[in-house]
Amino acid sequence: MGIHTALVANILFPLQEKLKKHDTVAIRRAMDDSQWWPAEKLEVLRLERLRALLTKTGKHVPYYRDCFKNLGFDPQKIESLADLQKFPFLTKAVIRAEGDRMKSDIAQGLARFNTGGSSGEPLIFFIGTERVSHDVAAKWRATRWWDVDIGDPEIVVWGSPIELGTQDKVRAIRDKLMRTELMPAFQMNETNLDQFVARICKRRPKMLFGYPSAISHIAAHAQKRGVPLNNLGVKVVFCTSERLYDHQREAISSAFGCPVANGYGGRDAGFISHECPAGGMHVTSEDIIVEIIDDDGNLQPAGLAGEIVVTHLATSDFPFIRYRTGDIGILGTEKCTCGRSLPLLKEIQGRSTDFVITTDGTVMHGLALIYILRDLPGVQSFKIIQETRQLTKVFVVTGPSFQTGMIDQIIVGFKRRLGSSAEIEVQIVDNIPPEKSGKYRYVISHAEQN
Repeated sequence: MGIHTALVANILFPLQEKLKKHDTVAIRRAMDDSQWWPAEKLEVLRLERLRALLTKTGKHVPYYRDCFKNLGFDPQKIESLADLQKFPFLTKAVIRAEGDRMKSDIAQGLARFNTGGSSGEPLIFFIGTERVSHDVAAKWRATRWWDVDIGDPEIVVWGSPIELGTQDKVRAIRDKLMRTELMPAFQMNETNLDQFVARICKRRPKMLFGYPSAISHIAAHAQKRGVPLNNLGVKVVFCTSERLYDHQREAISSAFGCPVANGYGGRDAGFISHECPAGGMHVTSEDIIVEIIDDDGNLQPAGLAGEIVVTHLATSDFPFIRYRTGDIGILGTEKCTCGRSLPLLKEIQGRSTDFVITTDGTVMHGLALIYILRDLPGVQSFKIIQETRQLTKVFVVTGPSFQTGMIDQIIVGFKRRLGSSAEIEVQIVDNIPPEKSGKYRYVISHAEQN
């Protein structure tokens, strides 16, 4: 660790967190220890924290106060994490309908947040200092797994209006001291990509953080321009907020000459899991309880796919208890070779809307369609929107090697997957804009399941 990094990580950043009344430093230090605890000891901690969350929630959050009363539920009588199954699921619709009744009546200084609405369901919610402290601590711990720290030169490729809209003078000074720089992920045109590549080369960051789609675009552009990125000293690229596809991981790792660390979470659900150098996607289990459920809401055992449901144990100000994320995943059954006792997410398959439905009702992962387009020469980027089971639209940005006859190949390939009666519309476009959040969605399905 260099002198500047040590100064930031050990003095400046802790001072900032103290001024914000965040307990981030103490929480991260505790997490550094608890990640190595035996699973049984970790489970005791989680149960204690769950009791505390539900006790505080039952007293001070109107929605849950009524919920507990109707259930005849006493938080102090919880004997295991399985008792969570007595509670109803929390959905975006419930949060929107209940409004301020989701807030604790003793909460102070809540910050308003919202999701980008890329799933078609934007959400407004609130976060208190406890939640912020725990989320930042969890991210900080995972960052240090890769031998980088706060204060190391960093470039963040991001698109959220929340971050991009807060670049005032104070934040600019702070970012300079912390040696972090934000690059907007909205406009990936030739001019901006040239500037992004030049900036990365000049800054020589130790780490990058951002959307895999945006970083892989930058990597491909640098290769196109003949600009090497693997001699800059980048130690790791952290990808989050979108599904990280294998081809993106390979392209980013090859371009920057370093490993890629996947992260999974969201503004609403929190910092759920992060990849360690041994390849395990570790759940932040000190803070997060993950359940996997089937379409009927029944709990799925480890090893089977289903919707990811999250209980965040640091959300007493605005509780997220059994929150349905809309994402599909699988809990692992094995331990990671790194030795950490934190449980694993074996797979994160993406949003439920990342799956398509054939004309006969079969649910299929969008990768089945993505591979058809990826294997065609001259396809630079694309987006698939399944409007209904019968109609799927394909938007394609093409290069010089793309031939007109390939449109028929796309149609034939899609019909082979979705059904011969499916209507496939292929449109050649100049560019594909990202979502409002700056993310890219490769597959979106509006088709209804049976």
